[in-house]
Amino acid sequence: MLSIENLDLFYGDAQALDRVSLEVPRGEIVAIVGANGAGKSSLIRAIAGIEKSRSGKIQFKGKDISGLESHQICNLGIGQVAEGRQVFPTLNVEENLEMGGLLQRARAKAKQTMAEVYAMFPPLAERKGQLAGTLSGGEQQMLAIGRCLMGNPDLIMFDEPSLGLAPLVVQEVLRTIRTLNEHGMTVLLVEQNVAVSLKISNHAYVLENGSVVMSGPGKELLHDDRVRQAYLGL
Repeated sequence: MLSIENLDLFYGDAQALDRVSLEVPRGEIVAIVGANGAGKSSLIRAIAGIEKSRSGKIQFKGKDISGLESHQICNLGIGQVAEGRQVFPTLNVEENLEMGGLLQRARAKAKQTMAEVYAMFPPLAERKGQLAGTLSGGEQQMLAIGRCLMGNPDLIMFDEPSLGLAPLVVQEVLRTIRTLNEHGMTVLLVEQNVAVSLKISNHAYVLENGSVVMSGPGKELLHDDRVRQAYLGL
């Protein structure tokens, strides 16, 4: 579904991504793991059109999306749950969800999708009139996921979904990601919790200093001595 080939990204003279290539097959969970500063979020931002790559190609469902604007990429079916959740704090829950449904591809099904989001996340239904900025961290993450789903994506990119959340809430978020995948959603997961990422992913890529240094099935990488020593402290 998503194919990246030899992607280079720079911030000024500093290179953030160095000839990154990867594949995200339809219906799979693909994880991108690595230390802070490895280039994981830069990769997400490049795919989303927030940052423009210097060279390389990004293809989605066979279409070259390199150089497209963010709103065009969203309307093609790539959704993003951003790091830090980034809900609209002064809008209520329902208004946040309505913002996610403004994409042209999503408008016809907006009411149906909202009902599905409320069914998936009952706490949001109970708080639909509450300002998003007053929700707990876990509830804001539910809202961020729900807002993304309102855009009717074919692929969702999760950028550090467990960041700043309590362990029990993290487990709930990861269960949600698995459930979405079981219902056919393709997922690109960037997550600092390497062990959890590798456990739930079909395939994973290890980024170091902006380059892919290892790749393979998630569970195989979980038992790779180099990964265990570098990221799991084992």
